[in-house]
Amino acid sequence: MIACFAYCVYLVGCGGGGADIKQTTTHSSLGQELQDLDAAYQKKIITEKEYNKAKESLLKKYAK
Repeated sequence: MIACFAYCVYLVGCGGGGADIKQTTTHSSLGQELQDLDAAYQKKIITEKEYNKAKESLLKKYAK
């Protein structure tokens, strides 16, 4: 019974074949992220509290 189950799992796993995997990586600087954050705040997309929290988080992220 276990062998039959394992064989079925094996067959299902092999059936995928032509999966198209794409990975994208974006590179942005601290300055760009701060400008984007400021723009969101100026357009009132985020609150002052959210702005300050996100800004602090960015500064910590880039301090490493």
